[in-house]
Amino acid sequence: MKGGGGHKKPSKSDDPSAANVIVNHASRGGGAGGVNGASAGTNLIDPAATPLPILPPSGPMEPLPMFRDVPVSEKQNLFIRKLHVCCYILDFLDTMKNVREKEIKRQALMDLVDFIRSGSGKITENCQEEMIRMISVNIFRCLPPASHENTGQEVTDPEEEEPCLEPSWPHLQLVYELLLRYVVSSDTDTKVAKRYIDHSFVLKLLDLFDSEDPREREYLKTILHRIYGKFMVHRPFIRKVINNIFYRFIYETERHCGIGELLEILGSIINGFALPMKEEHKLFLVRALLPLHKPKSVGVYHQQLSYCITQFVEKDFKLADTVIRGLLKYWPVTNCQKEVLFLGELEEVLEATQAAEFQRCTVPLFKQISRCLNSYHFQVAERALFLWNNEHIVSLIAQNRTVVLPIIFEAFEKNIHSHWNQAVHGLTVNVKKMFLEMDAELVEECQRQHTEKESKAKEVAEQRELNWKRLADAAAQNGADDMVTI
Repeated sequence: MKGGGGHKKPSKSDDPSAANVIVNHASRGGGAGGVNGASAGTNLIDPAATPLPILPPSGPMEPLPMFRDVPVSEKQNLFIRKLHVCCYILDFLDTMKNVREKEIKRQALMDLVDFIRSGSGKITENCQEEMIRMISVNIFRCLPPASHENTGQEVTDPEEEEPCLEPSWPHLQLVYELLLRYVVSSDTDTKVAKRYIDHSFVLKLLDLFDSEDPREREYLKTILHRIYGKFMVHRPFIRKVINNIFYRFIYETERHCGIGELLEILGSIINGFALPMKEEHKLFLVRALLPLHKPKSVGVYHQQLSYCITQFVEKDFKLADTVIRGLLKYWPVTNCQKEVLFLGELEEVLEATQAAEFQRCTVPLFKQISRCLNSYHFQVAERALFLWNNEHIVSLIAQNRTVVLPIIFEAFEKNIHSHWNQAVHGLTVNVKKMFLEMDAELVEECQRQHTEKESKAKEVAEQRELNWKRLADAAAQNGADDMVTI
């Protein structure tokens, strides 16, 4: 997903002090290095409990033997030594710099990943702590602002922006792979691991979702999903932090790179909600998910958002009225492409809606659909008419036709007589025929009322025209009398 959050990767240098530099931008707080450091952008961790950031090592880097080349008794010690080698932060902006050191670190990372993946030996608590430290040094870094921030450049459409790829990805990918293998490993004891993968670690992991590199966000999505599944103690905290990220995106910045990935995780989480649904989850739907329809960049993450919304309705059909009214609240006024997306989502929601909930929102719903039917943008009108291709929606409409048809009949007549697009004209005729087959008497009654309304409107227009003519004549006569007097 492109678009938004306003951060790119900083360059790394051999200077160990570089890991100590923390830059805060208006768009969000920068992430600090270290296992227990708290994000500057979220007040969920006590800053008084935060130790100093971890510094990468200094001095020369020497190659180490492979795990397969040492006896079992030496493997834990070699594991620690390889972790220390991997704490070196190298400059990837200059491809000719630190070539030897980059290859040594890459080989060490690959060997660590293979060691964890193979499960050839259970690593000690000390090794686990050192591994999380090494991972923290590598992945937790400041994400500097996007090109439009602090540069005076014009803000571009998030959908049109090119992602900024992380230059150190050859190493970073292996670090993420190591973390993923550690989390999913059957040898990982959650009682031990939660001491190192704590709330602070998870918080900074969530901060990294603002990375512009889609490869990094994909790894983060997989890792966070696995953490949510394995560490039950972190579940409420993860939901709360995601909630706060959404709030800030909706009401402050409207720019964030990882909304789509976070919604993908939530789609799976919502699917696992137990029934009856907790009030906390319903509030999350109303206060966070539905307002996500508001930002201009909704097209970037709409598919994932629509899936989450539909999951709520499928889980608890009583939420259908709340969801439909929420969609109507944030319905776009001038953005036709957003309207097409909303109509598609509306169809998915209606497909999971039962008759009682449909009746509660019929009037406001079809007032909006009527406006869509008469849209001069043919794709909006066409997408609204396609709702009648869905058998479940047609059955709901048929049960409530005495309410629905009087609301939309005028829109049908307007399309049939004056819409510029032939496809919209033809579809409207077909939908009107469906109502004729449902209830011919109702259609005739609506036709009669429409004709009367048109006749009255014509009389009013003629009377208005006559009044204006009389006023013009009177004004002309008064002007002529004034001229005679002079």
